Amino acid sequence: MSMKYTAAINSPHGKNIDVHSSDNRSISLIPLSMVNPGQEVVVKSIRGRDDAKRFLENLGFVENTTISIVSELGGNVIVNVKGTRVAISKAMASRIITA
Repeated sequence: MSMKYTAAINSPHGKNIDVHSSDNRSISLIPLSMVNPGQEVVVKSIRGRDDAKRFLENLGFVENTTISIVSELGGNVIVNVKGTRVAISKAMASRIITA
């Protein structure tokens, strides 16, 4: 059974990204930079240029991977991804769209 989901997020360029659900459910898609420490989320997509996407994918940030925010420290976000703690900048974290 296939499902479609609905969510709206604001892109940095002021445009909304809408995803709709066939069964009237909605999910919230937010950038990783806005996730609270201790919260577990699932990667839904990576925005940005190919080199930035490749960099994040090499660190383990791939679609449908469950990740959790460990803490924020000095403008960086420490994330637990695939059993490993990784520190990335807030700018990089804002490219990772989660649900």
